[in-house]
Order: sequence, then structure tokens, then C-alpha cells
Amino acid sequence: MRKAESRLSGLSSHHNGHATRRGVERAFLVGVDYRSRKAKTKTSPSQLTAGATAARDSAALRTPAATKRRIPEFSAEESLAELRALTESAGAEIVGEVLQHRDRPDPATLIGRGKLEEIAGAAASSEADVILFDHDLTPSQQRNIENALHTRVIDRTQLILDIFARHARTKEGQLQVELAQLNYMLPRLTGKGIEMSQLGGGIGTRGPGETQLETDKRKIARRVRHVKEQIEEVRRIRAQQRQRRESVPVPTVALVGYTNAGKSTLFNALTQAGVLESPRMFATLDPTLRSITLPSKRKVLLSDTVGFIRSLPHTLVSAFRATLEEVQRASLVLHISDGSSLTTAEQDAQVEVVLRELEADKKPRLHVHNKLDLVPTAERSHRVNDVTTVYVSAAKQTGLPELLARIDAMLDQDPIQRVKLRVPQSEGKVLAQLEAKSRISERSYKDGAVDLELDAPESLVRRVEKWVVKTSKSRRSG
Repeated sequence: MRKAESRLSGLSSHHNGHATRRGVERAFLVGVDYRSRKAKTKTSPSQLTAGATAARDSAALRTPAATKRRIPEFSAEESLAELRALTESAGAEIVGEVLQHRDRPDPATLIGRGKLEEIAGAAASSEADVILFDHDLTPSQQRNIENALHTRVIDRTQLILDIFARHARTKEGQLQVELAQLNYMLPRLTGKGIEMSQLGGGIGTRGPGETQLETDKRKIARRVRHVKEQIEEVRRIRAQQRQRRESVPVPTVALVGYTNAGKSTLFNALTQAGVLESPRMFATLDPTLRSITLPSKRKVLLSDTVGFIRSLPHTLVSAFRATLEEVQRASLVLHISDGSSLTTAEQDAQVEVVLRELEADKKPRLHVHNKLDLVPTAERSHRVNDVTTVYVSAAKQTGLPELLARIDAMLDQDPIQRVKLRVPQSEGKVLAQLEAKSRISERSYKDGAVDLELDAPESLVRRVEKWVVKTSKSRRSG
């Protein structure tokens, strides 16, 4: 399928409501806050937003009653701030916003006719090209709102899908985004609204939105089947690659976390992989695997993954399941948090929701609080590493040795053994291998042999078993 060309030329700063660059799409934001449901968390004292409600309800459905815990929720203001960041990632200029407080959603328009009239006037005066809702809209709500505003209307899911389409680089990533977009589009074909007829580009129209697919459900269904077949082929190839990896004892460590928590920066700091680092949300979509060497000299594969977000569209979770299988198969999950954010608890809760959906919430996990350099100096002394938590700054590359040591200590595969060896000096290859792949604590030379005491992975010990003098039981490194 032809990939849509965007007419957006990047984000322009908003100064006094005036566009600063010709051709940049102008967006008006709408948030909704339901007063009948109060958030009761320390960092979110105000009312619960519509988007956070979906995340909370999704978590509740997956959590046994006996172990249910209140999930920290974003306040209305925090939720709207996140919508601003998403809008900037989509390359638009924000020309206005409104936050409505109401007791319950309006079934027809979500926000009610009175508020629609107010938004229509504000959007017209600011010359907005698109209205962005911080809420998922039903097809009928979207049509009703568009009919009242005479402007394109995009809901939160469609905005996220658009950002994914903008950032997908590999064939696999593009296929996964396309599948999610098609599944989103299909129920919205009947009585199609303005967003289906605007074929000139802009938020919500990248990818399949600019083709003729939306005019024919049968064509879309056929395309969905074709894309699924291609993704299955990707999964098959990925499974073969994983099978080859699993034939040797090299564990995988997966990085997960809220979008813009600094996963790619940390990945680069540990691997020097050169993965794109960006302050924009969802800058990384395509999975990357790189090998790193731990202090014990064991090798592990580090996997960078797509960032999570509250109310992550189900169509995206399903479409990216092939990519997220790396999380399901990982020996250890590194949960990366933005330690400098005021909404860290809320973001962490949403990561838990997605991990449960992936059935990866029981995996061994290490919580890595990133961006320590942005934490006020007075607070840093209270942030102390423990068995399950490490504080780092990937940007400043501080705390990384402690992180690697903790990863080393938590991995059970190919455990480290303390052994004593007597290797003939003539076995140069064996001695070189031991030097490269073990930590030697004692070494002496006697009668043409080298006496060694060292910590080595069990797989290496098996290969040099004939020279073992004494073996201690397996020990965790670190």
C-alpha cells in the first residue's frame, strides 16, 4: 500500500494564538473531566479524566478481586498536558484548548450541545483545522460532533495511530500500524464523516486513510487479511530467529516503560546502538536487539520496545503483538520510569496494565528510575538503590555500572560458578577463552600449568570440565 505523504511540516510554537508557519496544521484540544468520579491519589488530586477511566476499567477487568489495588490516575490537567505532547508529536500547532467538567458523558456528542456551540466559536476564531478529543469517540459521536462543528474531529486513539504511522520506519512496523488503522477504520465507514473525505493529508489521514480502501468494506477486509498474512510471516521469521538464539544460552532483557521515559537513551548508553533518541512521544516503534556484556562477562541481548501509554488502543496492542513477544519471552524485564516526572506513579500503573494484557506481569523485573539528573539535588539523596530498584541517568551515563551489576545478579540462566582449574600452558586457546569469558580472581604458574580460581558461566565450565580441580556451587554474580 502506498504510504501517505503528510502535509504537516513539523510543530510550530504557539504564540498568542497565531500560526507561526504556513502549512502547519492548527489543532484545538478538548478535554473532559467527570466530576462524579474523584481521583484519590497524592499526585492526582483533581477529578478523573475520561482517558484515565478507560485505563482503570481495563486494569480492573484483568485483576482478580482479591488482589485489586487502586491504580493511580491522571488528573484532568495532566491528561490534557499529555494530549498536548501527543499533538506536538503529530506535528501540529496548538491554537486553543478547553477542559469541560460534567457529571457524565453525553451519549450523542460526549460533551453536550451547549459546549459544542462554545467550541465551534472558539475553533472558528482560532482558524483550527482539526479538533482533537482526549477521549475515544464512538463512530456516531464523531459524526455528530463533526456535523455540529463543520471541522475534522480526531479522537485520542486515531491521534496515537497517526503518530505511529508517522514514526514507523521498517516494513514490519508499517504493516503493524496499517493493520491497527484498518481495524479502527472499518466500523467507521457507515455514514463516513469529514475525517474520511479529507484526502489532502493531516492528522488522522496518514497511511491507509489516503487510499480508496475506506469506500469499500470488502476491500478493507481483504487488505486486513493480506496484512495479517504478512505479519504472520514476520512472526514466523522472528520465531526462527528466536529459536536460533535460544539454542545457545543467551538470555534476553527487555526494556519497557511509558513513552518518553528515556528507554532509547538508556539502550544507546548500554549498547552504543545509535537508536533514535527524541523528546517526542513514540519516537521508537521498531524493535532493536543488541548484545551487551555483563560484569560476569556473560552476554545478554538487550531489546528496546515501543513505549506504552494510558489507554493504549487495543488495536495497537494486537497489531504489535509480534514485536511485543520479545517482552513475553524475556528472561528479565527492565521497567524504565521517568524519575523526574510528577506523574511517575500514574505512568507506572499504565505500564502494569499493558504488561498484564501481554501476560508478562509475572516476569522477573527490575525497576529503573531514569533521568536522575533532572531530579532536584535535595531529593537525590533519598533515592537509594535496592534489590529491585536502580536509579540512573542515561543522558549523563551515571549509575550504569550498578544497573549492569543488578541485571547480572538477577539472571538465572547460565548461572555463575566459582571453580579452580589447572590448565596446561600449552592450551593457549582455552586460556584465552577463560580470560575473555570469566572473572579470574587468582592465577599462579607451576610445573608447566596455570592454576586459576575464577567465576565463570556454567556453560563455559562444562567446556573446560577436564581441567576442573574444584567446583563451588552456583552463585549469583554481583
